[in-house]
Amino acid sequence: MCVAALAAPAAAQEAEEERGLSLMERGAQMLMEGLMREMEPAMDGLQGMAEDVGPALRDFAAQMGPALRDLMQEVEDWSVYHPPEMLENGDIIIRRKTPQEQQNAPDPDAQIDI
Repeated sequence: MCVAALAAPAAAQEAEEERGLSLMERGAQMLMEGLMREMEPAMDGLQGMAEDVGPALRDFAAQMGPALRDLMQEVEDWSVYHPPEMLENGDIIIRRKTPQEQQNAPDPDAQIDI
């Protein structure tokens, strides 16, 4: 009789944990369903944008790919150049750093103390 009295709370706790777990799972499922419903218009918009932009990106890659590959083979060390700049007329230039700027540049392999 004493053993049965001790086993009853343990069985009730296990049943409660199983029920709580399934409630947690259901809550997570409801949360995900709600998020999906909220995100659906944005996802539809992204799909439309990808359909519009996709052909243009393919054309850009086909036209500029060989030129960019040639540029990458020409330049041995990108660290001696400034980031590209776009001029008012739309031209893009990449300026070479002066010897002074190259000497003052931080060593990329050096460790930084925080």
